[in-house]
Amino acid sequence: MSLVLDAAAQDLLFREARTANTFSDEPVTEEQVQAIYDLVKFGPTAFNATPLRVTLVRSPEARERLVKHMAQGNQAKTATAPLVAILSADNEFHEEIPQLLPSYPQAKDFFTERPVREQSALVNASLQAAYFIIGVRAAGLAAGPMTGVDFAGLQKEFLDDDHTPLMVVNIGKPGEAAWYPRSPRLAFDEVITTV
Repeated sequence: MSLVLDAAAQDLLFREARTANTFSDEPVTEEQVQAIYDLVKFGPTAFNATPLRVTLVRSPEARERLVKHMAQGNQAKTATAPLVAILSADNEFHEEIPQLLPSYPQAKDFFTERPVREQSALVNASLQAAYFIIGVRAAGLAAGPMTGVDFAGLQKEFLDDDHTPLMVVNIGKPGEAAWYPRSPRLAFDEVITTV
């Protein structure tokens, strides 16, 4: 095997990990979320930017407000997941660059125009969202990332004009019949090209 990560960790993070559709009643604690973030914050991004923002939906009132913006097929699982996170991109992330990249604080100046900031925030927050999902798995939890959502309604309900919603992620221990059958993946030679 060419990978350094042992087979059990590979299974936990990738091969056996699945998008959960049902969850147990076991709560997801603040300590678990803190541990997830403290791990995934080290994932690479351009200019060490950290545009990902995570809004944890814990209260019944907030959950009700969220569920109405989910696509019909996502409403029941979002209503019953132990924890739901709204992942968004902070389009004003550049203000933190001097703090996060002290070796090159003037990199902040590359992002004076809003369209440039939005594009960079989208790309880098999407990277961080993927790290977040892997971090959830590393915590022994299942993640159910979803983009079947009314994004404009979600933004108006929970965010502001400086934050662009990316996805909603249900988080928890898998429940009964949590998995759909594994769907196929493209083979190596269908994806990888050498030039």
